Amino acid sequence: MGFTTDWLARRARLSGRALALVDVATGAELRYADWNLRVNQTARWLEDEASVRRGDAVAVLAENSTLFLDVWFACQKLGAVLQPLNWRLPASVLADMLGRTSPRLLLFDDGHRETALAVPGGRGSKACLADLEQGRRSFDGEDRPPRAELRDPWIYCSTGGTTGSPKLAVLSHENVAWNAAGTAASWGLGPQHRALLNAPLFHTGGLNVFTAPLVWAGGASHVAARFDVDQVFDLVDAGKLTHFFGVPTMFIALQAHPRFETVEWSRIELVISGGAPCPGPVFDRFWAKNVAFKTGYGLTEAGPNNFWLPDEELQTKPGAVGYPLLHVETRVVDEAGREVEPGISGELELRGPHVISGYFEDPAATRAALRPEGWLRTGDLALCDADGSHRIVGRKKDMYISGGENVYPAEIESVLHGHPGVTAAAVIGVPDARWGEVGRAFLVLRSSVDADEVRAWLEPQLASYQRPRNYVVLDALPTTGAGKVDKAGLAALQGEGGPTNKAPA
Repeated sequence: MGFTTDWLARRARLSGRALALVDVATGAELRYADWNLRVNQTARWLEDEASVRRGDAVAVLAENSTLFLDVWFACQKLGAVLQPLNWRLPASVLADMLGRTSPRLLLFDDGHRETALAVPGGRGSKACLADLEQGRRSFDGEDRPPRAELRDPWIYCSTGGTTGSPKLAVLSHENVAWNAAGTAASWGLGPQHRALLNAPLFHTGGLNVFTAPLVWAGGASHVAARFDVDQVFDLVDAGKLTHFFGVPTMFIALQAHPRFETVEWSRIELVISGGAPCPGPVFDRFWAKNVAFKTGYGLTEAGPNNFWLPDEELQTKPGAVGYPLLHVETRVVDEAGREVEPGISGELELRGPHVISGYFEDPAATRAALRPEGWLRTGDLALCDADGSHRIVGRKKDMYISGGENVYPAEIESVLHGHPGVTAAAVIGVPDARWGEVGRAFLVLRSSVDADEVRAWLEPQLASYQRPRNYVVLDALPTTGAGKVDKAGLAALQGEGGPTNKAPA
């Protein structure tokens, strides 16, 4: 069984007049037939002007745009491999990544021209996306037979981070297609749906939560350069959107804005949070607006979409990610790799055709992540209840042990976000001579409160071993390129950056 590797051409044939993309900045709309023609022209330009061939990498250093999406699907047609680059990374890391993949071409937008021209670009050429847009117009837009096989790589997707050298997950045409098909079928996506694409396209969330599945289903994406609070509210208020994906920091920012209470949310069918645990109070405020706000779960190496929680169970299983999608296998295992009983926490493992076969030229990392039977070790701790519904309780590496008790920072963070004076919070474990490890809470506070007030409010709601022993107040929490809280960065602070209030031992 297989899929065509040029499913944009197939979608254009099936529903050519249907809306495919909207450029949020200009309001310009693209129908599937016109978009497919543009992508064919882009593919011809890549072949003739940049000598891109099947198997070649095409790196892109740019913010979100319809041009970026043109290049992605042109790579699909040619059998080339898109390498989206995190523009928040330092030049030294970008140079290392390009040195590994040796792309035939490095494309960039005007905002990242200086960095792109300064960084070694592999074995090929460099060009601005605006030049590509102009140059492709002289090429024909006819469909040609696809060059790729299903198991050929389509994306070299960075696994995230802001320092060091990220691993590159190799997403094949098959991986992306199965995620798109499984998501569309399991989440009920269709041609009537419109999602906002403002999560960065250098991250699997921007590429594959809604964007690729909506092409599969015949829906449309509203493409924004990056996350902007007022822009989100404008689109929601105008009834332009039915679906929205983001990470918790984005939803916290939306709810901190005075417009959150006045915006008309009635046409939003689904808001889904991923990338990190989302605090419970965020759910409550969306539910009060009758918005189906759900927790997604995924990772670059698998999909990223893996679960679905039916609407009728949304508030009976708050915070759960739900049941495996079609064609996704799951299990929860102990340290020895044995499945645990329902209700017992363990590491979540995933298997299915959406799971990568490995990392780019990194066999050691591949062996560490993938069992011989195809199970992916996610590094996330989960609970599966008797119904088969799953809940993510935290990262295995984030969990710490205090006085012999397992402590999951996500649980403490969720409670902290319930305080009206807390705008952001994160908890990590730090060494302690008596207890082995204790919690340190990092807070961003409104000016009307201080850490002592938050500590006094929090501690009666937690067991003694869960209570952070000290509190650090910051102006902002550091984040990774994907918008997640950077806990490695917090650990490096070692309590610096603001006043620290210690709790009694």
